[in-house]
Amino acid sequence: MKTTCLLLAFLISLSLSPQKHVVLTHGTIFGAKPDTTAIVSASKVEAFMGNKTRITIALRGKVIKVTKQRGGWFTLDAGNGKIISAHFTRYNISIPTGLKGKTVIAEGVVQKQFIADDQQHFAGDTISGTKHSNLKTNNKNRLSFEVKGLMIDK
Repeated sequence: MKTTCLLLAFLISLSLSPQKHVVLTHGTIFGAKPDTTAIVSASKVEAFMGNKTRITIALRGKVIKVTKQRGGWFTLDAGNGKIISAHFTRYNISIPTGLKGKTVIAEGVVQKQFIADDQQHFAGDTISGTKHSNLKTNNKNRLSFEVKGLMIDK
């Protein structure tokens, strides 16, 4: 009975202990250490990709917001009002909200996502006898980034 009470008291004390506080300094790494030999600026990623829809790359950018700590979901500033939605490939990685405003180097896979406007019709739809190819298509390009490793730069 005494051992059960002691074990229970020990488990409660562990759960009430303060959380680990991560110091966010230059060189702090989350996930795998990114390769820093060929880094592309986040504002130049789309131009660097050209016609490719998916590439593996290391990029440098400023974190706008940490949207979800568990799984490492955040957004990067891509310049000109554009953003890159990013998340870690491994869900067990957590990032602190204090990452907001920090410049980071992240390595992973960037992919273009094509999202059609609500006004665009599906293939085969017709308007007064004309096919959809004559319609105005307003596809919006967005980038998603699956991060393998992240390191704080500044």
